Amino acid sequence: MADEQQSSVPPEPVPPAPVLPATPPDPGYDPSGVPTFESVREKIENRFGTAIGATELAEATPEGRSVTEQYEKRQEAAAERLRQIRESMDQPEKPRAGGDD
Repeated sequence: MADEQQSSVPPEPVPPAPVLPATPPDPGYDPSGVPTFESVREKIENRFGTAIGATELAEATPEGRSVTEQYEKRQEAAAERLRQIRESMDQPEKPRAGGDD
């Protein structure tokens, strides 16, 4: 009999889930989640500006100037070596000593 009394008690009602406010859509994306052209362009422009600024700051330091000077010296040495190689290729080959092939 005790079992019959407990089963006849109706269950307590479950409170409804709270309603959360809808989050506004991200303005950089369309409803299907694809980034908009404007948002992509803005990101690229921001990154480009940051890169330019970082380069300018790096060149303003003594270490940055030193690296730039080293790069320029290497470029000049490479150009000179290339000129020498081209010059040597323009000269006719000298006959080898020691016999005919």
